[in-house]
Amino acid sequence: MSSPSSQIDTAPGTSHGADALSDNWLDTLVGYALRRAQLKVFQHLVGNLAEHDLRPAQFTAMVIIDNEPGLMQADLARQLAIEPPQLVPLLNKLETRGLAQRVRGVQDKRAYGVFLTKAGLTLLEQLKAVAVASDDAATAALDEDERVQLLHLLRKVNG
Repeated sequence: MSSPSSQIDTAPGTSHGADALSDNWLDTLVGYALRRAQLKVFQHLVGNLAEHDLRPAQFTAMVIIDNEPGLMQADLARQLAIEPPQLVPLLNKLETRGLAQRVRGVQDKRAYGVFLTKAGLTLLEQLKAVAVASDDAATAALDEDERVQLLHLLRKVNG
């Protein structure tokens, strides 16, 4: 079975790279277009967050925790769409850096709520500005109406 990239016309004199994909049947697939756009947007964000020694999942976790202080770890994992064991290293890194803390539950001593520290809250405000700037740079080809429309359509697709 040949891969899609091996099916691209590579005869002498033909275009290669991104231009070759513009006539590709993949461009008719919404999922393919979403993934390519996501990679572009993600690339901007990853680079900007790396300057703060954070990954996008850690930033996302911080935003969720800020919105719901004391959120139980299992609920945070669910919102991040990851398995609870995958959350542990993410939270360990945030705790080690003094950005978040886990507090044992009062009702259920086995459960831990997660809170941002003052340092975490301060950094999060900076990171939100970084994320907005990154988003703006990645979508610079869109005017404001197109950007609003794109967000509306993506929310509709996400249900």
